[in-house]
Amino acid sequence: MLNFKKNILISIFLLTAIICRAGVSFSGNSMPVFTETPIASTGLNAIYVLNSITGTSLIYTAKSANATVKWYKYGQMGGGYAEEITNITFNDNTSRLDQIIPDSGYIIEEGTDRTYFWVINYANYNLALKSITFNGETECDVMSLNVDGVGNEISYYTINGQYKTLSRNLTLSYNTLQWNAETKSYENAVIEKQLDSFKSIIATQAPLCNTIFTIQGDRFLDYWGAKNEVASDLFQTQAVQVQAIATQTNANNENTLGGSAPAVIDFSGYITDAVVFKEWQIASDSEFENIIYKFTEENITYTFNEAGTFYVRFMGANNDGVCSSYSETFEVSIGESSLECPNAFSPQSSEGINDTWKVSYKSIISFQCNIFNRWGVELYSFTDPAGSWDGKYKGKYVDSGVYFYVIQAKGADGKEYKMSGDINIIQSKK
Repeated sequence: MLNFKKNILISIFLLTAIICRAGVSFSGNSMPVFTETPIASTGLNAIYVLNSITGTSLIYTAKSANATVKWYKYGQMGGGYAEEITNITFNDNTSRLDQIIPDSGYIIEEGTDRTYFWVINYANYNLALKSITFNGETECDVMSLNVDGVGNEISYYTINGQYKTLSRNLTLSYNTLQWNAETKSYENAVIEKQLDSFKSIIATQAPLCNTIFTIQGDRFLDYWGAKNEVASDLFQTQAVQVQAIATQTNANNENTLGGSAPAVIDFSGYITDAVVFKEWQIASDSEFENIIYKFTEENITYTFNEAGTFYVRFMGANNDGVCSSYSETFEVSIGESSLECPNAFSPQSSEGINDTWKVSYKSIISFQCNIFNRWGVELYSFTDPAGSWDGKYKGKYVDSGVYFYVIQAKGADGKEYKMSGDINIIQSKK
């Protein structure tokens, strides 16, 4: 054992800048050596992964032929407990170890320079994937895969004796559906999930379409051109998801729904593959304990004629109803009614400036207006509160003077309107 074992541990981080990494090489190996550069806190310059150590020698090339080179080996206790290796062959500026001790750390000292590295024999950790099956306890959102195979953690120890593992970078891949807000549709997507290590049970998000699960890797086998890959049978999805869009063409504010009745709103629902039962729900409460209307179509147009606040959502469920999904909840607020009538206007005045007679209203769901002259002759009538009278009778403008209106209307809040009054036409021209 080294007499200066504690000094090695203390000097690791101080000598990092002058370490000669390029001196380490291997000969006799059938596959190229995979080299990993670990984080600085490990104290290691490199981790070497060999496909096999059979017939492989470890070589160190010194900077100078006259340099004094010493080799040391350490294990899980760390570099402070390193022991000198004596069966080293020296030739000029090279030194050679023919009997590599795998899964060990090495320290090679050349003068004041030291090289720290770990050697792994991959044959002791070989990945062998055999099959993928589905766990019978698959849930709606998360599912489990059973993976038959072997692949122990690839471990190493830092200079100060900390246990670490190398990531295998296995790749789990499968198809699912993802919502595209721009195209307003569910689109096929490939999910790739990176796995640091082999696990016999893998939990993952349940796919939204039928798919095949594939696991491939690891990165070491990929590097040696010997990728291991295994695929499952076709998985029949039960997971569901829905999306919904609400559009009101006559909305006063694009960020809110409702306003003045009648409010006509188009609702569009979108579903994934496993959805069998679908339903639009309109409720008077946000918890949907009092659902007042249900519709089974994916797309509906609904007219809100009553004052108050309503809540709308879209839901979908799979064949047995175990898995369900709900869209966002749309809040629709319909205001109280009001109706006011002007008493004068000027036909043929500046266009768009008080040149028609029309009412001001909110949330009026039924409307009838009749306009008469002073002899009781009906000159005009309309049933849409958004309508107007341009001051004409039989295609000609009437004379200036006083005319009369009679209105019967009903508001979304149930209020009845019976109104009548004068209409003064000013500066009319025939």
